[in-house]
Amino acid sequence: MRFQKRGIHTILRGSLPRALALSCAAFAMGSTSYIAFPSAAYAQEFRFNSVAIEGNGRVSSDTILSYAGIVRGQGVSAGELNDAYQRVLGSGLFESVEFVPEGARLVIKVAEFPTVSRINIEGNSKVSDDSLLPAIKTQARRAYSPATVEFDAATITEIYETKGQLAATVTPRIIRRNDNRVDVVFEVTEGKGVEIERLTFVGNRDFSDTRLRRVLESKQAGVFRFLVGRDTFAEDRVEFDKRVLTDFYTSRGYVDFEILNVAAEFSRERNAYFLTFNVREGQSFDFGTVSTVSEVPEADAAEFNKVLNIRSGQTYSPVAVENVVERMERLATKKGIDFLRVEPRVTRNDRSQALDIEFVLIRGPRVFVERIDIEGNATTLDRVVRQQFRVVEGDPFNPREIRESASRIRALGFFSDARVDARAGSSEQQVIVDVDVDEAPTGSFSFGANYSVSSGANLIASYSESNFLGRGQRLSFNLTTQLDDGNLSFNFVEPAFLGRDVAFGLSASYGLSNPSYSDHTERQLYVSPSLTFPVSERGRLAVRYRAGMSELTNPDANVLPDIIQSDVDDGRVFEQSVGYTYSFDTRRNGVNPNAGFSFKFSQDYAGLGGDVAYLRSTAELAAETKVMNEAVTLRASIEGGAIKGDGMDTRVSDRFFSGTSIIRGFEPGGIGARDQADADGVALGGNYYAAARLEANFPLGLPEEYGIKGGLFLDHGSVWGLDNNIDAAGSDDLNWRTAIGASIFLKTPIGPLRFNFSRALQKEDYDSVQNFDLTIATEF
Repeated sequence: MRFQKRGIHTILRGSLPRALALSCAAFAMGSTSYIAFPSAAYAQEFRFNSVAIEGNGRVSSDTILSYAGIVRGQGVSAGELNDAYQRVLGSGLFESVEFVPEGARLVIKVAEFPTVSRINIEGNSKVSDDSLLPAIKTQARRAYSPATVEFDAATITEIYETKGQLAATVTPRIIRRNDNRVDVVFEVTEGKGVEIERLTFVGNRDFSDTRLRRVLESKQAGVFRFLVGRDTFAEDRVEFDKRVLTDFYTSRGYVDFEILNVAAEFSRERNAYFLTFNVREGQSFDFGTVSTVSEVPEADAAEFNKVLNIRSGQTYSPVAVENVVERMERLATKKGIDFLRVEPRVTRNDRSQALDIEFVLIRGPRVFVERIDIEGNATTLDRVVRQQFRVVEGDPFNPREIRESASRIRALGFFSDARVDARAGSSEQQVIVDVDVDEAPTGSFSFGANYSVSSGANLIASYSESNFLGRGQRLSFNLTTQLDDGNLSFNFVEPAFLGRDVAFGLSASYGLSNPSYSDHTERQLYVSPSLTFPVSERGRLAVRYRAGMSELTNPDANVLPDIIQSDVDDGRVFEQSVGYTYSFDTRRNGVNPNAGFSFKFSQDYAGLGGDVAYLRSTAELAAETKVMNEAVTLRASIEGGAIKGDGMDTRVSDRFFSGTSIIRGFEPGGIGARDQADADGVALGGNYYAAARLEANFPLGLPEEYGIKGGLFLDHGSVWGLDNNIDAAGSDDLNWRTAIGASIFLKTPIGPLRFNFSRALQKEDYDSVQNFDLTIATEF
């Protein structure tokens, strides 16, 4: 009987009488799952005294015998012999298997699958090898498996589909080498990505299609379609769009919002999608009556009610409710009340379109965190992940805190995915928190250029690493250079200094600058350590020390104003200073998603043994809101600064100079004191400055895919004041300047472009105006 692989089935060769069949035992394997016998044949039994294995190299004979399951000297029926053959073949270790009975001896002939020598992916330009190879199960120096290779081809195809490349096909091929080795090649035919030709919405009344498109991650194909990666259709991206669209509406009080369906239709040419979101907005609800009730004896409801930061009449937002829950539970922790839970109970009032919220303080179950298990972090240290938890082993378990910890882990940017789940521990009162992360690249290197009308073109090169050595530390080097000046800077941040919510920073810089408003040059070198820590829910305080040197020179022997020449004559000076910055910001985590403000106040004192002594103070208050169904963004800011020399005059390098960040419509150094009363005079800066800015950004009615918006602005400010009443134009007088202008914003894949067209309404004769400004930032 000879069993051969011709697929996966067996047949009997010939039609012999029973006696002849017993003497010859001539059977053959075929390609069905049964054995076909002639009607005259009867059940047969074989008994083998020995089993020989031929053709095996990597796989041992004992392993093959264990798959076959044939015992020497024991009777084996034809069906059992077929089962043994199928088990050996089904092991996936052999390319072919042949059972050859030779009387009382059975010979098993096998041909092993070749060994994979190399794995190559060819034809892929839109998806890199680094993105594809980790997903492949086939491995070099392992046995080749056709089934695994086919699975890998399907996996690569799925990766292309998630990136919108629906026409991509993958064909696996093998190249045979000597010594029973093969190279596995996946040939990729990418084809053209299927674009989203049009994004539309049905059922939206309160928000326009243009406003809703800005929410989605998916974008319409526009004029830069050859560079934009988010205008291709991808199902995963559409699912993400559904979540962010729902969050957008619910954060604005639309508690009944629903996405009924998302229709994706092919164009007639079948080269693009028309994507339609069918939504039901419902009505927008406000907060009604907001109160606090306590069911825990040691928790005073009136005391907890003081931390409420939402009021009746505000637009309802689940984020605001969650924020109150967090504040109350944090207060409970401070007061030592364990297992307190805050349960917001909502009463709906359709007549007034309001939601009454009752925050009920209840006693939660007595459950503790047994341990926190972290997996998947091959590079990132465990402590970096653990630092995102406000609880440790043995603390009371708080589901909300675990959810927030998961959000903080994802916000690190170190992982492509982070999953945080809780499961039962060793007892009913304990839980185990499992953290499963997938690491992502955290380093980048860029080389490119930037350009502005005032400073010209600069070459830039930068390196950054946001998870240095897996410690969560940020490290960056930046080089900016022109023909006659440049700057090299270094920055390092440890976000959890000594394991606490304190960021330690160290920055250093060396630069040579040639201000466009003067003929002198300045060389600077400094190093500055700092500490930054929270002082309130939205407030942070940074303290710093700075030590460095600076030197003003006149390389071209130009005639400089006396006030600058005296600084040049001082030569190299050393400076030591200490300072702090307090900042408060509600724009990203405030109650109102459409409005917020920020405040910043800084002071630096120099004079700790150096050659320079002064007190420098600056302050800035800015606010932002969105109106007209969030189509128009309004911004307003006011800022100012003052520097006072401590027993000495201020240096030109320490004084304030105007720029587009202070007041537009004028060149850098274009306003303020000058050595002569005309625009050709050298700018001397000022000891004081103040500015107020108003700005409105709005759509221009053009198709959104063009990425073009408009803006209007009004700037009002001044720079003034010098020491010792130096005789210079504008040194003493507070002369206000006013400029108006229009802006065009253009979003491009190579960076944001802003065109400013301005006109000075109020100026002095010695000011230097600038009616047009263009800023381009490019990385490639």
